[in-house]
Amino acid sequence: MADDQFPGWHGTTIIGVKRGDEVVIAGDGQVSLGQTVIKGTARKVRRLSPGGHDVVCGFAGSTADAFTLLERLEAKLEATPGQLQRAAVELAKDWRTDKYLQKLEAMLIVSDGAEIYVITGAGDVLAPEHDVAAIGSGGNFALAAARGLMETDLSAEDIARKAMAIAADICVYTNGNLTVEKITK
Repeated sequence: MADDQFPGWHGTTIIGVKRGDEVVIAGDGQVSLGQTVIKGTARKVRRLSPGGHDVVCGFAGSTADAFTLLERLEAKLEATPGQLQRAAVELAKDWRTDKYLQKLEAMLIVSDGAEIYVITGAGDVLAPEHDVAAIGSGGNFALAAARGLMETDLSAEDIARKAMAIAADICVYTNGNLTVEKITK
């Protein structure tokens, strides 16, 4: 889908960083409508605990669409306890084939502490190659910064925070009000 057909691209930055046995997902708090900032303190990173198995999710795109996907993901996780990859693949299959879900304009980064996945409406479940994933309008800026910082001794949280600060300095649709969730396996 082209960027001009997907207004949700312009509105957030989410990053996931895996370092050792810890994963951190961080998201900014800015909500934009066109060129206007509507809110600066939104929470776009959530912790789900279906069946007692923690999963951390961050979303970019349309908020209502993202909440629909989070609800669907939670149902998939309840059906396959402790199997994030399987739940993510099942969600991606539904997203790609269901006519209602196909119209949803959002992306997710999810982690159970062992792995990080990016789930897209194109039916993709992507595991990042370098233990860093980023989505949203400032995603490429945050990704580049985090990839450079992975060569340091910084913790996953410090890398995520620094990468998000760089993205917020560059992307007008990203701010520095972060929600940060850590998960370990």
